[in-house]
Amino acid sequence: MKKLLLLSTGGTIASVASDSGLIPRESGEGLIKMLGQLPYEIEVRDILQLDSSNIQPEEWKFIAKQIYDLRKNYDGIVVSHGTDTMAYTASMLSFMLQGIDLPVVLTGSQVPINVVLSDAPDNLRLAFAAAATCHPGIYLAFSEKVMLGCRSVKVRTTNFDAFESVNVPPVATVTSDGLVFESQQLNFPHANQCTLNTEIDPHVSLVKLFPGFDPKLLFAMVEMGCKGIVIEGYGLGGMNYIRRNMVGAIGELIKNGIPVIATSQCLYERSDLTKYEVGREALLKGAISAHDMTSESTITKLMWALGQKMNVHQVADFFKHNIVGEVSL
Repeated sequence: MKKLLLLSTGGTIASVASDSGLIPRESGEGLIKMLGQLPYEIEVRDILQLDSSNIQPEEWKFIAKQIYDLRKNYDGIVVSHGTDTMAYTASMLSFMLQGIDLPVVLTGSQVPINVVLSDAPDNLRLAFAAAATCHPGIYLAFSEKVMLGCRSVKVRTTNFDAFESVNVPPVATVTSDGLVFESQQLNFPHANQCTLNTEIDPHVSLVKLFPGFDPKLLFAMVEMGCKGIVIEGYGLGGMNYIRRNMVGAIGELIKNGIPVIATSQCLYERSDLTKYEVGREALLKGAISAHDMTSESTITKLMWALGQKMNVHQVADFFKHNIVGEVSL
């Protein structure tokens, strides 16, 4: 019988009604009681009790350390978490816990577990099954899919099918045959050599480009302490240089040691700065391509890179490497 750990952090799954709206109050033990009998030995620790909108870098570090310190006692770990920032947490844990030596599975729900038709029980059962059977790694389990954490994105606000695996298939799906895995699960070369590295720099910005955006705002961000910028450009990552010269601004920022990562506003497929002139100009100025990474993974990878004191050239090189399955190169 696999020995699993549930780390409860709050979120909708653990929420109850109050005069001020839904608020996390249910304990991890309370979540387990709603599931009935499971074929695992499960221990529970309540480590946070927060709406995920309030989960920030300080909480990422705390959750990562809890996982790192406790992992040797279990075969797998499930983290119950609010859905709104779960993809950011899953991505950041992937970088903070490189080489993780057991499956860590984040899950939550769109409806509190104490509601009759909640999706919480099925999501929790799926997460425990994934924690008992997946290869080591950071995952997100939701609505009959197990996804790599750094490829997961929340795409719906109320529908039970809230998350999708972007640009790679899910690791596993639920069918009448049970949990069915892809023919090949990812095996990372440094698995079983887990290191905890929570040094990050959250002084970054994520900008969605739109017609009329004034590039002077990028310099204002830098004056206020921003040390790296992710820009969601058009299509394959194109940026304007007529009148409001985004491309020129990127060149100036790069010269001043501020890494600029170019990604696409389109959720699927990739950024490719080599195809159109508007992308090539940005590439020539030093813009760093995010390729097919999610915005959540891009911004957390940048935070982690800057936390390692990488300069702009080292960040550019770092983004040319697939570290935890976050990018296809």
